[in-house]
Amino acid sequence: MSDFDYDLFVIGSGPGGQRAAIQAAKLGKRCALAEYQDVVGGVCINTGTIPSKTMREAAMHLSGYGERNVYGASYTVQQNITMRDLHFRTNHVIRNEIDVVRHQLQRNGVEMLSCMGTFADPHTIRLMDGTGHRQEVTAENVIIAVGTDTAKDEHIPFDGQRIFTSDDILTLKKIPKSMAVVGAGVIGSEYATIFAILGVRVTLIDLRTKLLSFVDSEITDALIYQLRQNRGTMRLGEEVSGIEPFEDDRGEHVRISLKSGKQIVTEAALYSVGRVGATANLGLENTSITPDPRGKIKVNEFYQTEDPKIYAVGDVIGFPSLASTSMEQGRMAVLHAFGEGTESVQEIFPYGIYTVPEISTVGRNEEELTEAGIAYEVGRAAFNEIARGQITGDSTGLLKILFDPETHKILGVHILGEGACDLIHIGQAVMALGGTMEFFINTVFNYPTLAECYKTAAFDGINRLG
Repeated sequence: MSDFDYDLFVIGSGPGGQRAAIQAAKLGKRCALAEYQDVVGGVCINTGTIPSKTMREAAMHLSGYGERNVYGASYTVQQNITMRDLHFRTNHVIRNEIDVVRHQLQRNGVEMLSCMGTFADPHTIRLMDGTGHRQEVTAENVIIAVGTDTAKDEHIPFDGQRIFTSDDILTLKKIPKSMAVVGAGVIGSEYATIFAILGVRVTLIDLRTKLLSFVDSEITDALIYQLRQNRGTMRLGEEVSGIEPFEDDRGEHVRISLKSGKQIVTEAALYSVGRVGATANLGLENTSITPDPRGKIKVNEFYQTEDPKIYAVGDVIGFPSLASTSMEQGRMAVLHAFGEGTESVQEIFPYGIYTVPEISTVGRNEEELTEAGIAYEVGRAAFNEIARGQITGDSTGLLKILFDPETHKILGVHILGEGACDLIHIGQAVMALGGTMEFFINTVFNYPTLAECYKTAAFDGINRLG
C-alpha cells in the first residue's frame, strides 16, 4: 500500500481532467478529482465549447438560415429572436452534459471534491471548499487540468453587457443590432458568424492580416465571403487602441478606436483576444513548475512538467487547445504515470471550427506544403455538384484533398460546409492508415450523402495528373 492518500490527484474537471481520472480508475488506482466551480465540466461544458456550439445550432434553426437557400432569402422560422430563445436550448444541453460527466465519474469510482486545490509541495494538495474548510491530502502523481480564463485588458471597462467576453455570452440580456468582435481567432470568428446570421451587423477586428492563419487559405477566403454576404465587415491588420462605452441621444453605444485613426461605433463589443492559463492560484511556487507569461505550463511528450510526478494536460499547456486532444492527453498522461503502454496518433488530429458555415481540417494545408517544399496535387468537390448538397441547399460547401502526386497518399483534407466536422473523420481515418486516393475512388459511398465528395474530389485530383 502506498504512503500517499491517492495514487492520482486531478485538479480540474474539464475534458482532460475527466479522461485522466477515469483512466486511472480503470487501472484500479485510487483517484480523486478537485473542481472549485459549483459544477463539473470546466470551460468546455459551462462557458466554452458546448454553449457556443449549441447556441450556433439554435441560431441556425430559429433564423431558418439553413433553409434560405432552398426556400428563398426571406424564409425564416421565427421572427424577433431573443437571447432567451438561444439560452433555452443552450442551458438544457449544459445541464445534461454536467449530469453525464458527473455520472461517468461516479460510475468509475472517482472521488469528487468540490473545492479549490493548490500545491503545498509537489505531493501535497491543500483543499479549501466554499465554506472555508481546509485540509491537506497527498498524492503520488498529480495532473493539472485547470484550463484557461479569458484574457482581459485592465484598461477596458467590461460590464458583461455592452463590453463583454465569450464567458459572458450566456448572461447577455438582448441581441444587439450591431456588434464589434475584437479578436478573429476561433472563438471570435465563431461568434461573429453566429450573430451575423441573426441579422446583427458584425465588424470583425484583428491585428493579424489573415483570418484563422492555420486554416487553408482557400477555405478562409470562402468563409470571409460568406460573412460579407451576411453584412459582416472585416478589419484585419488593425490594432485596437481603446474601447469605451458612451451614451448620446440615440442610446448607449461602444466606441472602438483603432491605431490607424479609424473609429467604430457599435451597440456592443465582444473582446476575444485569447485565453490565459488558470494557474495563478495553483501554488506553483511551491513546486518546480514555472508557467510562461500567459500562465501556460510547459510539458514534454509525456505531458510531464518540470516535476516528473506532476503532469499537465488540456488548454493549460496551450496548442492545440481542443477538447478532443485534451481528452487524449489526459489518458496518455495517466498511462505514462503508471507505466502502461501508450499508443496514439495525435499527430493526425482534426480541427473543428463551428463558424457558419463549419470548417474542419486535418493534415497539412497548401501554404504549409509549399513552405516545406513538398510536392502536392489538389482534388476538389463542391457540395453543389453532389446530390445531397442540392437537397440541403448548401451551395457554398467545398471539400478538398491534398495528396502526393507520386504515391497518391493523402497529405491533408480541408472542408467548408455544414457537417464538415463529422465528414472530416473519413479523411482522418484514411490518412492514419496510410491510405491513398485510390481508396476513395474504389469505395462505395451511400447515395445521396456528402461523403460522396471524397470520391468526386479523388477523381478530380487524379484527373489533374493527366
